[in-house]
Amino acid sequence: MALSKDRGITMNDGNKIPILGFGTYSPDAVQKSKCEEATKIAIEVGFRHIDGAYVYETEEQVGRAIRAKISDGTVKREDIFYTGKLWSTFHRPELVRKCLEESLKKLQFDYMDLFIIHNPYSMKAMEACKDAGLVRSIGVSNFTRKQLEMILNKPGLKYKPAINQVECHPYRNQSKLLAFCKSNNIVLEGYSVLGSQRDPRWIDTNTPVLLEDPLLVAIAKKYNKSPALVAIRYQLQRGLVVLVKTYTRKRIEENAQAFTFQLSEEDMKSIDGLHKHELHKSGNIFWSPTVLPTR
Repeated sequence: MALSKDRGITMNDGNKIPILGFGTYSPDAVQKSKCEEATKIAIEVGFRHIDGAYVYETEEQVGRAIRAKISDGTVKREDIFYTGKLWSTFHRPELVRKCLEESLKKLQFDYMDLFIIHNPYSMKAMEACKDAGLVRSIGVSNFTRKQLEMILNKPGLKYKPAINQVECHPYRNQSKLLAFCKSNNIVLEGYSVLGSQRDPRWIDTNTPVLLEDPLLVAIAKKYNKSPALVAIRYQLQRGLVVLVKTYTRKRIEENAQAFTFQLSEEDMKSIDGLHKHELHKSGNIFWSPTVLPTR
């Protein structure tokens, strides 16, 4: 998983993924209506990794945005790395390709760059989609070490997951999972890098707000950056692929500045110390909608 000069990581299948991605999840109809324009802005300011999913219900908007930026000469299709996800109602092997093809139709793409599952039992069907040329890389989401081992030790495995997409931020830094993934040449990709969604169904809302943490605020002041940018940079320096999400042009542009500075080793260790062992009410959540806090 070597970091390339053009800010990408080469995955275990030889394909390259940009290390900073733009998330397209929208919590309501109002936000969905803004998704197309926000995706265009993200591409204009330099994002080449777009993270989507069948369940987000924004694939048509995202597809239009990408095609518009291809039409005006900003990018070519091969410049864009698009991630899609298998929704839970399609886990039966005979339905996996159907979900992928429905997403491709909405996007008006011939292929996806990465297709992710939340369940280890669909891997063989995912491999078939890769063999068919409908997707170039396959990965997983919210997998624990035990679930990854289940796949890696599966007899007849043809392609091991290229990536594991999980919630990851200074309060939940996934250090053990990161070490395991690195040792098995699997990229760890972080969502909610600015802190957990503050949904009372999943998290104790009495926990501190990450971007208001005194240490993070102090480090941000030291570098003359925002706490959000420090949180993003922290993950990049740890070797993660990072997903960020906002529909505000100013903040999209700000997030793209994560490559303009570097945190010291001392500051990295200080941020490591912010890890809290348990934030969620129910331990590991087998499926999460990749909710990215909006700024």
